[in-house]
Amino acid sequence: MLIVKLESGPEIQIPLKELEFSFARSSGPGGQNVNKVNSKAILRWNVAASPTLPLGPRMRFLSTFASKLTSDGEIILSSDRHRDQGKNIEECLSKLRQMIRDVAIPPRPRKKTKPTRGSKLRQEKSKKAGKERKQGRAKVQF
Repeated sequence: MLIVKLESGPEIQIPLKELEFSFARSSGPGGQNVNKVNSKAILRWNVAASPTLPLGPRMRFLSTFASKLTSDGEIILSSDRHRDQGKNIEECLSKLRQMIRDVAIPPRPRKKTKPTRGSKLRQEKSKKAGKERKQGRAKVQF
């Protein structure tokens, strides 16, 4: 069970049966062992079809990470930083946890504000200076 703890609200739990792991030979450190052991971990998860991820976070996940998803709505994460397959699996899971954490809480809506009096005066002053600068470039009439 992949558990994502949030600062506020309930935690999100994703069963490991939804996650699919495959392994390959790593290009990372390992010396002669690199050629013999499949230590690179590749995690695949179909976000679009996941029944455990709530609808709001799922839609935010699909829009936020759209460039990292396949056409089927699947996210593919890989890790080959460590020599140990277990550590690479844990790193893939931590990447996924962080991605879910990023989209779990909806962004606060922006409050509309009006420009301050000072900013209006500064804008007016800079426009006036530009106008005078351009008028100074005009041909002089005698």
